[in-house]
This record gives sequence, structure tokens and C-alpha cells, in this order.
Amino acid sequence: MLLAKYPRRRYTHAKTPIEKLTHLTKLLNGPTIYIKRDDLLGLAGGGNKTRKLEFLIADAIRNGADTIVTGGALQSNHCRLTLAAAIKEGLKCQLILEEGVATPYNPNANGNNLLFNLLGAESIKVVPHGSDMLAEMHALGEELAMAGRTPYVVPIGGSNELGSVGYAACAQEILQQSFEDGLVFDDVVVASGSGGTQAGLIVGFHASSAPINVHGINVSRPNETQIPLITNLVHQTADYLNVSDNHLADHVHCYDGYVGEGYTIPTQGMIEAVQMLARTEGILLDSVYTGKVMAGLIDLIRKGAFKKEDNVLFVHTGGSTSLYANPTLFDDDLFVL
Repeated sequence: MLLAKYPRRRYTHAKTPIEKLTHLTKLLNGPTIYIKRDDLLGLAGGGNKTRKLEFLIADAIRNGADTIVTGGALQSNHCRLTLAAAIKEGLKCQLILEEGVATPYNPNANGNNLLFNLLGAESIKVVPHGSDMLAEMHALGEELAMAGRTPYVVPIGGSNELGSVGYAACAQEILQQSFEDGLVFDDVVVASGSGGTQAGLIVGFHASSAPINVHGINVSRPNETQIPLITNLVHQTADYLNVSDNHLADHVHCYDGYVGEGYTIPTQGMIEAVQMLARTEGILLDSVYTGKVMAGLIDLIRKGAFKKEDNVLFVHTGGSTSLYANPTLFDDDLFVL
């Protein structure tokens, strides 16, 4: 798997650190827990989408784009980072935001919404919950093309086979750090949403013959739809990278018991997990992705899903900027040291 042949822009100029979570490990009395700090990736505020955008924006530039079009939820980390990447490359960026189940658009909201405006999105279109976001983005792209522009549509979450290359590269980075630090990771735990992060890691570890289990904690969908989504993207990514996909479907592991009532809707487990990591390790999670993923990891440890001697790596995909849009969410103390 020779990734150097794929055009890439570089937005982070060093490997993100892997840290041992000493206090959390002791508290949970389970496997040894480490964290991959992809919340410290480059661009405005950091987060996992940066790795995907390094390849997607390079492709946009190669295709002569002058305007990036993408979309996401009202507090989309992906939209924030795509906008920042576009600005860095001297491109315009237009966003389509989908309202939540019970969350109408507030143009004066804090968090990522504030940053959309501060970074200077060329336009923000808000559509009702349940809209066909892909169709909305392509329709906007067609409008721009008719106006003489050259648009490039970045998929939601940056999750197609090209965006997933960013996390195949991350798998190689983790293995290099593992070698340098004398660590052997048995399991990796990551958010399973639009799928590019999980799929890229699965393909990347498989291509290096690394027997590391990748556990995806679902943040938006039940397994009946999430597993086929991840499996399909794994096959597409493997095919794109010319990696054998023999038995790759067997490496797709998703857990849908931590979604709660739906995407972006808080859960008690998430609140406890965010407070727990903040108060034991001084690390901020978010309420949509990493909080639910950590809640899943904590519950799996409590249920004995990992052996005491295992080394488990939690991939922190970022998103803490959205905390500031929900100032009362953590008023109740569900975890006290």
C-alpha cells in the first residue's frame, strides 16, 4: 500500500501524540487505555476530518475547483474543518446545514456555528431535518457550475474511498508509533458515523497485516444500516488502494447500544463519560461523537469485553468546540471523583 502516490495537502506537520490514560485505567480497573489525540490535528480547532481533507482538497485542486461545497449538522465539525481547509487553499466554501430532530437553526448559536461565520463561509443554506443532503449538495454544485464556477462536492464527513485514505495513513502512523514506543495495541475504539475513519483504519491495519481489532461505536444508526455502510466503504477503499479485501468484512465491528434516541441527542452515558475524562485526565470530549464513543468503551470495559492485559487505543476524533453551544448540558454531575 504505497500512499505516497496519492496527491495530498499537509495540514498537520507531526504525528498526533498517543497518551496513556493512567487515571482512567486505574478507575475502570480494566485494560490499559491509551488515547490517539486526533483532536490536535491541524486546521481550525482540530479533528479527524483533517486527515480526510488532506486527500480530498488535493483532489479538488487537481480538478481546478474554485469553490468547495459540503454539508452536515448544525454544529458540524466536518463543515468547520472543510471551510478552514478551503480558506487555507484560497478557495470559496459554501455549506448546507441540516436542522436536528428538535433543534431549529439559530444563526446566533455559539460553538461551530460561531466559527462558520468567523471563518467567513461564502453562504450557509439550512434545510429541514431528513433532507437528502447529497442531493442538496449536488444541486448547489450544479447551480454554481451554471454560474461559471468550478465546484467540488466534499461528501458528508469526508467519507468516501478517497477520504478514507486519510485513516489508512493514520493506521500506518499508529503502527510506527507503536514500534517506536514498544507498545502493542490489541484493540482500537473509534466513532462509527459516516464511516471513513473506521473503514480507513480497518483497511490500513489489514494492509500491514496488523491483527488489531477496530471497534466502531455507532453515533447515529442501528447496526442493520451501519454495518452494511461500513462494509461497503471498506471494500471501496480496499479496491481504491489495491489492497486485497479477502475476509475484510469480518473485521467490521459496530456497537449500536450507545446511540440513544438518535444522532446529536444526548445520553446519560455520554454525559458521564465526558465528565469522567475531563475530571480524570483533563481532556475534553464532545457530546455528539467522542462522548458517546467513550461511553461505549467504558460500558464494554465494565462488562468485561477486554482482558486486563489488553492495550486499548481510543481515537479522539475532536469536536469539543461544539460543547460551547450547549452550556447547560453538563449541569448535572453524573460523575464525581
